[in-house]
Amino acid sequence: MVFDMSQHTVRQVVVKKAVDPAESEWLQQARAGDTSAFDQLMKPYRKLLHTHCYRMLGSPFDADDALQETLLGAWRGLGSFEARSSLGTWLNSIATRICLRMSSRRPRRLASGDLAPPLRSTAELGEPVQGPVWLEPMPDSELLYGGAPNEDPATILLRREYIGLAFVAMLQHLPGTQRAVLLLREVLGYSATETADILGTTVASVNSALQRSRQTVKAKKPATVQSREMLQVDAQGLELLLHAFVSAWESRDVTAMVNLLADDVRFTMPPLPAWFSGREFVGKFFAERVFETPWRLHFLRGNGQPGFACYLKQAGDDRFRPGGVVLLSVYNGHIAAIDSFLDPAVCSRFGMRDEFH
Repeated sequence: MVFDMSQHTVRQVVVKKAVDPAESEWLQQARAGDTSAFDQLMKPYRKLLHTHCYRMLGSPFDADDALQETLLGAWRGLGSFEARSSLGTWLNSIATRICLRMSSRRPRRLASGDLAPPLRSTAELGEPVQGPVWLEPMPDSELLYGGAPNEDPATILLRREYIGLAFVAMLQHLPGTQRAVLLLREVLGYSATETADILGTTVASVNSALQRSRQTVKAKKPATVQSREMLQVDAQGLELLLHAFVSAWESRDVTAMVNLLADDVRFTMPPLPAWFSGREFVGKFFAERVFETPWRLHFLRGNGQPGFACYLKQAGDDRFRPGGVVLLSVYNGHIAAIDSFLDPAVCSRFGMRDEFH
């Protein structure tokens, strides 16, 4: 079963780590008003909290805001922290409540398939849908999904699944409380009692929300599971596939590109509402629109997935300029999804250069 949360709980080891003597000293100094000690105290938790906020909100930019509010709330409330729970649990409680408040005031982040059906014609792609509407990717460098040093590969890949685009997109279909319960119970590994304490509710309510969230996960599950797929693709095979993808794109070879695509491949491109589904129509989009201009692709990673910074050269220009960030999903040795993000803010987040020759 895809995203079978009941059987594959992944615990973030930093949440319930042993007490660090240095942490106790920093805590004491921070309570006395030492901001440097507070920064040291928060340092091991920042990426964990940021990743949690990203899963909750579906946007790295919203997660930035939530993280800053969390740190501010922790600084203001440090005097009331009585260490009855771990510092990580206390911080996750603050972050979760902030994310719930933010999500109640903002529209949920959408994937292309949530907004419109796929197109069959490439003539008109529609106007960009602006605003805090779209699910957005996160660079791997900003995400936490590691575990113990000697963890088995299957568990490591499952951790990666829990920050994948498909999983984060699925989470956005859950009401805020169900989203929080699913993440706290099944990803961060809290007990029902701990989760109830974090959310200020009852164990019965937590169990009910978890059951409902699992039903939605089952209904919204994607056709493939990237963690399982990646277990079947060795590093060399994946490298060859990605190299062939770059070669086909940069040489604008439609036949070579189509041969790399799965039968049910999809190509999305927010903030444009247009998207294409199936090898025939994705191939048509490449032939009639994408390959009208020269491109250069540079490798990157986001959401635990391979991808590329894509630069294009418009007619009359002598330089390549940012065209978008692309993340790939792989199925059975083929490209199953090409999720392209055209927002300049996303391009900047992934470190794309303004131009190059």
